[in-house]
Order: sequence, then C-alpha cells, then structure tokens
Amino acid sequence: MSGIFAYLNYHVPRTRREILEILLKGLLRLEYRGYDSAGVGIDGGNGKEWEANARSIQLIKQSGKVKALDDELTKQQDMDMDVEFDVHLGIAHTRWATHGAPSPVNSHPQRSDKSNGHQGYHKGYEFESETDTETIAKLVKYMYDNRESEDLSFATLVERVTQQLEGAFVLVFKSVHYPGEAVGTRRGGPLLIGVKSDHKLSTDHIPILYRSCKLLVNCSLSVTGKDKKGCPTLPRMEQDTCHTLFAEEKKSVEYYFASDASAVIEHTNRVIFLEDDDVAAVTAGRLTIHRIKRTAGDHPARAIQTLQMELQQIMKGNYSSFMQKEIFEQPESVVNTMRGRVNFNDNTVTLGGLKDHIKEIQRCRRLILIACGTSYHAGVATRQVLEELTELPVMVELASDFLDRNTPVFRDDVCFFISQSGETADSLMALRYCKERGALTVGVTNTVGSSISRETDCGVHINAGPEIGVASTKAYTSQFVALIMFALLMCDDRISMQPRRREIIQGLRVLPDLIKEVLSLDDEIQRLAAELYQQKSVLIMGRGYHYATCLEGALKIKEITYMHSEGILAGELKHGPLALVDKLMPVIMIIMRDHTYTKCQNALQQVVARAGRPIVICDKDDYETAKSSSRTIKVPHCVDCLQGILSVIPLQLLSFHLAVLRGFDVDCPRNLAKSVTVE
Repeated sequence: MSGIFAYLNYHVPRTRREILEILLKGLLRLEYRGYDSAGVGIDGGNGKEWEANARSIQLIKQSGKVKALDDELTKQQDMDMDVEFDVHLGIAHTRWATHGAPSPVNSHPQRSDKSNGHQGYHKGYEFESETDTETIAKLVKYMYDNRESEDLSFATLVERVTQQLEGAFVLVFKSVHYPGEAVGTRRGGPLLIGVKSDHKLSTDHIPILYRSCKLLVNCSLSVTGKDKKGCPTLPRMEQDTCHTLFAEEKKSVEYYFASDASAVIEHTNRVIFLEDDDVAAVTAGRLTIHRIKRTAGDHPARAIQTLQMELQQIMKGNYSSFMQKEIFEQPESVVNTMRGRVNFNDNTVTLGGLKDHIKEIQRCRRLILIACGTSYHAGVATRQVLEELTELPVMVELASDFLDRNTPVFRDDVCFFISQSGETADSLMALRYCKERGALTVGVTNTVGSSISRETDCGVHINAGPEIGVASTKAYTSQFVALIMFALLMCDDRISMQPRRREIIQGLRVLPDLIKEVLSLDDEIQRLAAELYQQKSVLIMGRGYHYATCLEGALKIKEITYMHSEGILAGELKHGPLALVDKLMPVIMIIMRDHTYTKCQNALQQVVARAGRPIVICDKDDYETAKSSSRTIKVPHCVDCLQGILSVIPLQLLSFHLAVLRGFDVDCPRNLAKSVTVE
C-alpha cells in the first residue's frame, strides 16, 4: 500500500524540472499499489545554497491521482524550474488513507514543523494533519532539538526515532539540517535502493555497520573518497569490511529509494534490498547501512543485485490497461513458472528453492497453506490434488483468521505462505507465528527480495513477471501451477503415483496452448458482459476443483466492477443460496467432465426449475450441458486438476469487460491496494 520514491543526485547536475519529472515518473510506476493522494518534497532556494545549510524544503501535495499533483506543480509561480542542483534529494509519496481522509494536508510527505525545520517551537509541537505518520516527523524534530551534541549524524537520529516506533513502516527522510543527505529505513514493508553511476562499482556487497562504533559516521562505504581511518571501537572484522563503492575518489552517483523495483528499472538495474530495521544513509555521496546491534542469523552485508526485469514488462504496450495485458500474458507467464523446472521428456520436476528441504517436507505430518485473497484461492484450487499426491492432510487458511484463532502449529508441520508481493502483512505475521513454533516455512511469491521470500526457510518464486493491475490474474494462475509442481515433486519416487504424475505433467505441457484457445473467446465474453453490466448482483456456482474458480471469479467482479458477486459451492445450493435464484438473478455455473459432473448437472436442473437462466462454463465437447442452458462458454478440456486454470480465465475477462462498460478504472479500483502491508 502506498508507494515511496526518492531521488538523490550527487555531482550529477539536474534542473528542478528534471528532478520533478523523475519523481513524478517514479510515482506513476507505483500507482498500481493503490493510493488516494500524492506529494513531493524538494529543495527551495536557487540551487547553490545547500552547502550553506540554508535551504528550505517545499512540499507540494494533492489528493487524487498523480496527474492532479502534476497539475498542481504547473501552477507553482514562485518555483524556478530551470535552476540547477549539483546535489539534491527529492522525496515523493503516494498515500493510501488509513488515518485521516484523503486531502492535501493529510497527503505525504509529512513535515516536522511549518517552518521546514529552521525554527523550533517555544512550547510543544503543533500537528497539522490527522495522520499517524506526522508523529514520526515531530519525533525526529524533538530528538534533534534535544540532541547531546552538534555532530549527531542523520542516521543516528533516525535510528533513535525508529527504536520508539511500533508497527510497520517504510520511511525516507530529508532535512534542512542535513542538506544533500538521505536516510531510509523499513520494518514490515518493502524498500530498495537503486545505484546508478557511469563508473564501475568496485564491490558487489555493502557491509552492515553496527552501532557499537562511536565514530561510525566516519567508517562508511564511500562513493567520493578513500576509506576513513580511526574507528578504534569497531571490531576488527567490521573495520576490515569498510571499503568503497568506487575504486577512485569523487565519483558522481545517483541513488533511487523505492517501494518497488518497477519504479527504478528505467534508471538502473543495480539494487540493494533492505531488511527490517536496516537504516540506509547517503552522506556526501557515500551509502552506508546501519543496524543497532548484531543478532543471531544476521547477514553481514547487503548484496548489490542485478534486476532481471525489463522496462517493457511494466509498460502497457497495445493494451488498454495492465489488467488486460496481464490476462493475455498468461500463456507466457505459466511457461515462465515451469521454465527449467518441468522436464516433459522424462516427466521430472525440479524446484531448486526446495531441494535442501524436500526430504524434511516429505516427512512432515501436515501441510498448511496460508494466504489472503487471490493467493488463498490458489491454495483452495490445489488442495485436492495436494491431498491426492502427498496423501497428507492439507489445511488452507486465511492468514487473518489463522492468527485470530491462535491455530495450533507443530514442529512437524510445513507451512506455505502464498503472496504475489511477498509483503502481505497478515501473511507475514502468520509466518513469524509459525516460525516461533518451529514449523518449516515455505514461501510462494512473485517478488525477489520480498519479506516472505527472505524470511521463509525455502520457497518457490513463481516467475510470473511484474503484475501491476491491483486485481491479480497471471499471479493466480502461476501460483496454481507452482503448487501443482510442488505436489508432483512430493510423489516423484512413488511407483503407484507415476501414471497420475505423467498425466498431469503432460497436461502442463499443453496448458499454454489451451490458455491461448480460451483467450480467443474474448469477443464472445465481451458480448456477455454487455448483457450483464447493468445488473446489481451475480452468483457463480461450482464444486470440486472449480469451487476456487467460483471464489476467485466472484472476487474479481467485486474488486473492479463494484457489483455484488458471490462464489457458491454448488453442493450447498439447497442449504440456502437457492432462495436467491429467480428469472432476474444472473447465475454463472461451472460444469466440467470430472468426478463432480453428475452432481453439477443436478444443480443446473435445480436452477432451471426455478426459472433461472444460467450461463454455463463447460467443456467444449459437452453437448449434454449445452442442451440444458441457453448460454454456454465452451473451454477446451484438460486434465481435471488443471481445468481450474482454464475455467477462471473467462471470469477474469468477464470482470474486465464489466468494469470497462461500467466506466471504472480497471487497474486501480477504489479503496484497494496491490500490496496490503497493513492489517
């Protein structure tokens, strides 16, 4: 939720106009995360004052979209857009309202005082907004006003503040008292730093500096000069790792702080992912990463990683929206999930992220799949085949409910945490709950460097590529495939399972082509949407492998069309939902030729008998079902446990077309965020 983007140019001259363009473009790349207001904080003055420590900070904030902020910036008469800054830090933020309604004053960035830090208050601190974030800015001011010495570093100041904070946060600070410096920190949310320079980096990792050194500010990863000497209280190991990012002195460099790699990739592919409670500081062009104390399991350094993402992956191309693009990317995204993992010639599955723990997983007594929203539905969709192939009890849990119940977890349980972003707050809390109880933890995520991918014992990266649309589509089908691959891996040495394994693996082989065939129904589904978009409600029914499809299809319709929709287990029809069926209620039924076929036919007849007019998603060769319904969407046949991938795509397309016809923003539905990082 929300998005942070900050840009620091060190000895890379930029005009104010260029700086604002970079900041706004960064925010546009983060729009998909969900937000209702945006703002920027930049230096005032004439561009030459930062060394004199006299520059003011100008905040320009606006509720609504980034476009509204851009319009507000064009109205600023007193800002010289052509003034050039040799060194400058600009910060920008999209906010998703939690404390305080969307408004310019509640928008971020928040400041410590109205005078931008030049003067303190005679009595107390005056709050301008209704946000909880403003308390952090005020606390920084309080700590600064009451510092014990004039040479207190910006990083130390922020460390002291974050020690007083509870809950999750991602923060980037700028100050008139520390011109040209940036400090960023995180706890429970994502933050990465991109590094761009024309000069070759002389190291591929940044050592962590612990607060045991009183002269820590002088022992840094320099981007401008040679290693500083005289750090007597540092342990020898730490002192030896204080080397520079560049081999020579005074190198120009640009830093990008961002909530997501998508905001950085057009500038650089060299990034550092911060861990919880890391404090990253840039001072005089030098980047250092600090922690208060060393704890068991700490990594001594943060790697500088090379992103494999390409800019075109986060551009819409010829599509009208990211959601539409991502629906049509599914033939490729499921291939990418399987690439290098499924060998269709010898029917083997390899998941490198699990290889060190697979024997332990095979000995476990229970599998628990824990997730929220669409990721939860991926667990429901694959539970049956997991139970079949592993012969283990499989629980699928909503993370929030799992925590509310204080669910018993044991050392011989294996807990899966499924999350597109890898930052979902409830899933992260459930992960920590399970780790405390000694369970083995497995992450299934789409985001390299995310909290879940780092904190789990092992995992599977689904490799679906960046998903920008808030309503998840390709991540769902890739999670589905990833869990199927895990089930196949679990029974690879069991002779009795081999015919079933081969059947499923060969089903995976043809899956991309079958998805393309379903996507060719787009025009037909658009015509169906034109018949339904003025309705107020829709029921979606199925059972067996397709109950999850009903839940996921209903969620997609809720998310982006704002219609009421409900996924119903067809076996429960007589226990209440049948009362809703009449000639006016749209009913979508999923009926496939599997072990539930006869029971679903019975449910269809019950709906028809109540004057219902069901729309049926069925096998393209199922002529019997076609006779019972006036409207069918015919999809190709696949192995039963994979059919749910083919049956969900018509519902993804239907929700998309309904939202377009109703005039809504498909990629950014109201009140929702892509990455839910608050409870």
